Formats: sequence, C-alpha cells, structure tokens
Amino acid sequence: MLIALDAMGGDHAPAPIVMGAVQAAQELKDLHITLVGDRAQIEPLIPSELRGTQLDIFHCTQVIGMDESPVEGLRKKPDNSISRCWQLLAEKKVEAVVSAGNTGAMVAGGMRLRKYLKGIRRPGIGTIMPTAKGPCMIIDVGANVSPKPSHLLQYGAMGMIYAKYILKRENPTIGLINVGEEQGKGHDLAKDTQNLFKASPLKESFVGNIEGRDIHRGACDVIVTDGFVGNVILKLCEGVFEFIMKLVSKEVVATLPNDKMAAMQALQAMTMKYDYSTFGGAPLLGIDGTCIICHGSSKERAIKNALSVAATQSKVSLNQHIVELLDSLPAPASEEE
Repeated sequence: MLIALDAMGGDHAPAPIVMGAVQAAQELKDLHITLVGDRAQIEPLIPSELRGTQLDIFHCTQVIGMDESPVEGLRKKPDNSISRCWQLLAEKKVEAVVSAGNTGAMVAGGMRLRKYLKGIRRPGIGTIMPTAKGPCMIIDVGANVSPKPSHLLQYGAMGMIYAKYILKRENPTIGLINVGEEQGKGHDLAKDTQNLFKASPLKESFVGNIEGRDIHRGACDVIVTDGFVGNVILKLCEGVFEFIMKLVSKEVVATLPNDKMAAMQALQAMTMKYDYSTFGGAPLLGIDGTCIICHGSSKERAIKNALSVAATQSKVSLNQHIVELLDSLPAPASEEE
C-alpha cells in the first residue's frame, strides 16, 4: 500500500506526523509511506532502518497555513505539501493521501483535480461519531455546503458502504438530519431528499428523518446532511464533550478523595472512547483513490490510525463497492452540479 502523507500539515507538524508514520510502518509491514514536505526537517526524524524501505521523502518548499485561505494558498504556493500529495495520487504513484493540514485546501485540491469515482457528482467528508450503539458516520461535514438532493442520496450510498465494510455493520441504516421526524418536515432540500431516498434502491435502509438529539442514541448507522449543518454538528459535539469532561473532572473526581484513582481511570477510559484520534481521521469519499483528512491537532496516535484506516479502505476495495452501489441508483435529474 503506497500512501502520501502531508508531513507539514497540522498544528504540531512535522515531528508528530513523522512519528505517526514511523509507528504505522513498524506495525504494518506492507505500508510504504511517502512523507511530503521539507526534507531538512523530515529526514532527521526517520529511523535509519526505515529510510528508503518503508519511508521516503518527496521534497517540497511550501506549506499552506491552517488559517490561510485555501484558494489563495493553492494559487500562491504551487509547491505546497497538500498539492504535492494530490499530484502523487493523480500520477498514480500512491494509492492514498493523508493530511492533518488545512481542510479547505485538502478538499479544494481534490476537487480541482476532478478525480471522482464513476457516477459521483460531488465528494463528501464523512466523520465517525461515537454513539450508545457504536460508531456511526455523519456525511457531509464540510466539503459541500450547498448540495443538491442527488448529492445527499449519493452521500447516503457512500456512507452505507463505509458502515458495512469499515464499521462492520451488517445491514447499515441511513437517516436524514431534519428539524423533526415527521414526513414533510424541513426545507425544500430536506423534502426533496426524503422523496429521493424513498424512491431509490436505498429505501429499505432509509429510516427517514432524525433530529440532532438522536445522533448519540444510535438512531442509525449513517447520518446524511449538508456540509454546513454537518460541520456545525461536528464542532458542537467536540465542544460539548470537552466541556463535560472538564466538568466531570472538576465536580466529580475532585469530590472523591478516597476513590480519585478509580475515578480518573474511568474518566480516561471515557475520553479514549470519544477521542477523535481513535478513528484517525475523516475520509473524503467519492474521489478516485483514498483520502483521509485528520484533525489539525493530530499527534502520533491519530496519524498512525489514519494511515491504518487508509490501508483498510484499500484492502476491502471500498471504492469498488461504492461504484457498484451507485450503478444501481437512478440517474440524477437534470439539476445543476
């Protein structure tokens, strides 16, 4: 498995990014990782026994900052690490790209190449969310803030394949985020998308509308929404979880002087269960290849897990299964891209 890793992307790059690659290479002997970035900063971090065997370097001179405009960054910095990762994928020198860098630049870089799977109209970012019944996928969380109903139908299809082959759900179910569960609720996009699902081969898997409060109850395996709402949900959940953990630590653990160690262990176990680094990163589904977008604050564990997920997607032929399912869906109506 050949993977291009953006060694310069993220809040802490390059050291934890490279160390995550080292850990992945040590655990997965069939991985070959190309570290994309400044050779002078990367090379001293690579153990000598892995140089040129499982890890090599593609040198580039520029980095798109985390707060930089994606469009401006891609235009003004042609030798940036994100664009070079996509270049390697386009030239089929790697099978996957992984980055903790500027998310907008990652998505825009992929869109610019137009390397979509057969039948895909717009790629979407799917993120893994823990629930009472195990992890689910929310798609889209930022790639497409103004989707058409046919885009959301395809997101449901791609999410269902991911849930089946990566999350190991035997019969994945799909729900549509809305302001109420009742049929006919929501704006025109929601209503049209409901009708499209119910008239498609996915109708048996479609549970209908779900509300935001249903997500963590495990109402379904795949939650479909537009990129604007999905991103708000993602950031809200991150903030609420961080707040609750601090509150529990302060109000509960501090009041248990005799059982403080046990309480701290329970808190750490809960934190690990909901920690984004457990899942590695968010797949950009719908491109011809594999792309994992990691959290900007990712460190070694998250990067290692992201590389592992990328390898797994390739091993289970995820994109092939997506294309096969899309072939069974009706041709989209003549709506604008």
